[in-house]
Amino acid sequence: MNITIWYYLIIINVLAFGAYGIDKWKAKTKKWRIPESTLLGFAALGGALGCFLGMQIFRHKTQHTSFRIIVPLCLVLWIGILAYLIFFQ
Repeated sequence: MNITIWYYLIIINVLAFGAYGIDKWKAKTKKWRIPESTLLGFAALGGALGCFLGMQIFRHKTQHTSFRIIVPLCLVLWIGILAYLIFFQ
């Protein structure tokens, strides 16, 4: 498997994790927030692990049904994609 995919996944997950932390801070300080579509978009684009960890560590968006469903679903999907690429390519 191409090393570029791993670099991409590391970067997108770090960005996703950071976005959840920043949005939590902005929520506490009543500042402009990161749109929910952006936060969920990170998960869909490969940052699901970073999103999931951000939700748990920052205790952010854990009460939103859409986040409780979509983020773990994307995580399972990306694990499946990676498993396919590792074992069948």
